[in-house]
Amino acid sequence: MANIWLLSLLFLICILIAAFKHKNRRGRQGNPPSPPGYPIIGNLHQLGDLPHQALCRLSKKYGPVMLLKLGSVPTVVVSSSETAKQVLKIHDLHCCSRPPLAGPKELSYNYLDIIFSPYGDYWKELRRLCLQELFSAKRVHSIQPIKDEEVKKLIDLVAESASQKNPVNLSEKFLTLTVSVICKAAFGFSFHGTVLNNAGFDKLIREAFVFLGSFSASDFFPNGGWIIDRLTGLQARRERSVRDLDAFYEQMIDLHKQGNKEGVEDFVDLLLKLEKEESVLGYGKLTRNHIKAILMNVLLGGINTSAISMTWAMAELMRNPRAMKKVQSEIRNKIGNKPMISLEDMEQLHYLKMVIKETWRIHPPAPLLIPREVRSEFEVNGYTIKPKTVVYVNTWAIGRDPDTWKDPEVFLPERFMDNDIDAKGQNFELLTFGSGRRVCPGMYMGTTMVEFGLANMLYHFDWKLPEGMKVEDIDMQEAAGLAVGKKIDLLLVPVKY
Repeated sequence: MANIWLLSLLFLICILIAAFKHKNRRGRQGNPPSPPGYPIIGNLHQLGDLPHQALCRLSKKYGPVMLLKLGSVPTVVVSSSETAKQVLKIHDLHCCSRPPLAGPKELSYNYLDIIFSPYGDYWKELRRLCLQELFSAKRVHSIQPIKDEEVKKLIDLVAESASQKNPVNLSEKFLTLTVSVICKAAFGFSFHGTVLNNAGFDKLIREAFVFLGSFSASDFFPNGGWIIDRLTGLQARRERSVRDLDAFYEQMIDLHKQGNKEGVEDFVDLLLKLEKEESVLGYGKLTRNHIKAILMNVLLGGINTSAISMTWAMAELMRNPRAMKKVQSEIRNKIGNKPMISLEDMEQLHYLKMVIKETWRIHPPAPLLIPREVRSEFEVNGYTIKPKTVVYVNTWAIGRDPDTWKDPEVFLPERFMDNDIDAKGQNFELLTFGSGRRVCPGMYMGTTMVEFGLANMLYHFDWKLPEGMKVEDIDMQEAAGLAVGKKIDLLLVPVKY
C-alpha cells in the first residue's frame, strides 16, 4: 500500500512539473526571443559604441523582433520592414508615446522634458503649429531666397579653395550651411553680433547631438542611475551643454524683443506673440520653456541631419566614380549654363534623387529613430509587446536587409529606378524620417535642403581626393550620437567647373 501511495505521489509531482513547464513555455512563447543577459545590467554589455550595428548583428540570430533588458528597462527592437510596418502603422496608436527623461526632478532639463512629452493634446498642438508655421511647403518655398544666398556664399568659399588647390572640409561646410539656413529661416538672424559665431554654434550643436544620442545609466536605471552619471561626469556634461543652449535661446529671444534682427516676422516672433497672448496649448498656456523646447526641436531636428546626409552622399560618390559621373552629367545637362540651380530645377534631377535615397538607405541619419514607449498592449509577429516597453526601429538594419534589398552593401542608386519607394513614411523599406504619428514634420524642408545643397556642389565643382590619397583610403566609420555621421571629416579638393 505504501508503495502505491509513493508511486501516486511521484506521478502527481511529475504532472505538476510538466504543467509548470508548459505554462512557462507558453509564457516565454508570448515574448519575443531574447539574447541571454547578466543580472542587473541585462543586455547592456552587448550594445557597444554603435548600438544600431550591434543590434543588427543580434537580430540576425534572434530575429526581426527581439526583446532585450537594458538595465531595468524592457526594450523591443524591430529590424525588418514588415515588423516596422506593424509598429509604426498598424499599431501606431499603441506605441506613439516617448520614454520620459529619467532621473530625479531636480536634475530634469526643463524644456527637454517638454520635447519628450507623451502623445496627447499638447504634443498634437505643437506639431500642428510647427507644420503650419515652419515646415509647410509654402513656408519652405518662401525661404528659398535665404537658401540661395547661403549656398552662394558656400560656392564662393569653395571656389576660393579651388583656386588655391586646397582641400575643403565638406563635413564642416555642410554643417555651417544648414546652421545658417535654419537660423535665418526660423529665427530671422545670422550669427553676426551674437555671442556665438558659426564655429562656436557648430560645436554646441555637435555636443548636443552627442549627449542626446548617448546611453546613460539614468536611461536604464531610472531610480538611481543618475548617481552613476554624476560620478562619470556625463551629468555635468549634459547640464553644461543645456546651459549653453539656454543662453543662446535667451539671447536670440532678446534680439527679437529689441527688434535687432534681420528680415520680416519669423517663427520666434510668432511664438513670442502667442506667449504674450497667453494662448493655450493642450494643457496650459505657452511659456518660455515651451518656446525653448520648440526651438530645440527645430535646431536639433533640422541642422545636423541634413549636413550628415550631404556628407555621406559625397563620400559614397567619391567611392563610386561611375555614379559621380552620371549624377554630374545629369545636373549639368539639365541645368545648362545657369549661375546657380533653382528649387524648380530639382524636379528634373531624377538620378540625384536616387543618389540621395540610396544614401539614406545605407546611412540613415537617425539609425534607431527616436525611441517610442508602448501605451497599451499589442502584438508583432505573434509576440506580445507590453505597456511601458521601449521600442526601437532599427532603420540601419532594414536598409541592409538582404530579404528586402539585393546586394545591400553595394551603393547602387539605380535600384530606385523601377520602383516608387520614397522616404515619406509610407514605404517601410526606407524610413529616413520615421512614419506614423511621430513622423518628422520637417521632412520636406530636410529633403529640399539636401537636394539643393548637394546639387550645387556637384554642378559647380569637380572633386578630387587630397594628394596621396586613394579611393580605398576614404574612412567610412560612423560616429556615435543621436544622428550618426562620418567619424572622420570628409576632406576633398574642389576643381572649378
